[in-house]
Formats: sequence, C-alpha cells, structure tokens
Amino acid sequence: MAFCHDDHELAPVRRIAIFGGTHGNELSGVLLVKHWLENGAEIRRVGMEVKPFLTNPRAVQKCTRYIDCDLNRVFDTEHLGKQETEDMLYEVKRAQEINSIFGPKGSDDAFDLIFDLHNTTSNMGSTLVLEDSHDDFTVQMFHYIKLAMSPTSCPVLLIDHPNLKYATTRSVAKHSVGIEIGPQPQGVIRADILDNMRRMIKHGLDFVQLFNTGKEFPPCCIEVYEIVEKVDYPRNEAGEIAAFVHHSLQKWFTTTKAREDY
Repeated sequence: MAFCHDDHELAPVRRIAIFGGTHGNELSGVLLVKHWLENGAEIRRVGMEVKPFLTNPRAVQKCTRYIDCDLNRVFDTEHLGKQETEDMLYEVKRAQEINSIFGPKGSDDAFDLIFDLHNTTSNMGSTLVLEDSHDDFTVQMFHYIKLAMSPTSCPVLLIDHPNLKYATTRSVAKHSVGIEIGPQPQGVIRADILDNMRRMIKHGLDFVQLFNTGKEFPPCCIEVYEIVEKVDYPRNEAGEIAAFVHHSLQKWFTTTKAREDY
C-alpha cells in the first residue's frame, strides 16, 4: 500500500525526545540513550531541544521486557488517569510520570516529537513505524530517512488499524516515530544494528532541522506494510501454544519482514 501526501504549512518542531529502554531487554536504544545522556553532541541541533530519556529503568536494570506489565501498552486514558495507590503496577506509575514530563498526551503542551527505539528478533530490517497515515510531517520524514539510508532498506509499518492499534509510549507526543530494528536477540547488542539505529536518528533530526528552517518538501509517496489482523498460534485447553512453525516455512518467516510485538 502506498500513501501520497502534499506539503502544507505546519508548526515548527522544537521539543524532541528520544526514548530508549521502553522494553528493558532491547539494548540498542538503551545503549544509545545512555551514551547521549553522557555526551549528546551528535543529537544537538540549532533551535531544537533534544532530550534522550531512559523510559523503563527498572526493566533495563534487570534486562527484562518489563516489570509488571508492558509499558508500551498503557498510555491510554484509563491507565494515565488512574489514581496512584501503593499496589499500582510499576509501568502504569511510570507511564503517568512520563506523561507528566512529555505530555500531557493530546495537549498543546506535549512534546512535538518522540522517537521510540526498539529491537526485535524478527528479521524485519530497519523498520520505521507509523501510527497515523494522516500525519503529513511524519510521512515526509520517513520519505527523507528512507532516501538518506539507501541502499539500506527501511520499510514502513503502519499500525493504525482501529482494532489492533494500542496506546504506545511515544503516543504522548504530537508526532510519534517508532524505530524497530532486527534481527537481534534480546539482551544482546549487534554493532550493525546499533549503527543503523544511530543513522536513522541522525537523518530524522536532520529532517526536523531542515523543516524548521522552512525548507519546502515536494509531495511524496511511501510504501507501507499495513497490519490487517493478528493470527495466534493454535493453543490447547490450558491456553498453551500447541504448535510451531514447520521447518519448510521457517526460512520464509525469518527472511521476510514479519512483525513481532514491540
């Protein structure tokens, strides 16, 4: 599927956050954010506030996806509006803290843009994740990043299906960019994947700087992979997975851009 977008006047993008460690065992973003917290020279841009941020520090410390629940699923009105209690799930409390720093979500005071850095065990390459097909600014950015990264492939995954979309960490901002790169095992760093993630952030920030200076971008089209349904494994009466991918299909699954949860 392809989306075409016309250029029209949009507000400057001044406040930007780069999230790493939304899932604590996806280490490329963790390592980059920790590096930029110590030395942020390469992400500084004139006229822009760029804030690296470790989103789930307790999960990072334990090198696990999350502590109590998935942080990348609790940025909806229900969880963000819950009253704090002693037994509140850690990630729900953390989501409220993040929303207070970078939001409030849906308000004029929210950060303009959040990059959220993820890894996957799937062989989906250097994927850009789009949450709103009508966000012209982000579509233009993705087009710019794809050209700048060439010949490295940067497929675009669209997750705006009304029944399959969920409340991501990055959705706090006015514009949200997911970066999902694999294959990389959980709890491991691969140098080539780290380098690609670093380059994608560079090109994304370069685009924002050009945009803020008033550069005109012509109408563009990008091809996207769209989520249409979620297919689970067969399960037994106890809810346990009761099948696995046949060996004749295994290579196909690991060489196509199949998406896993992120």
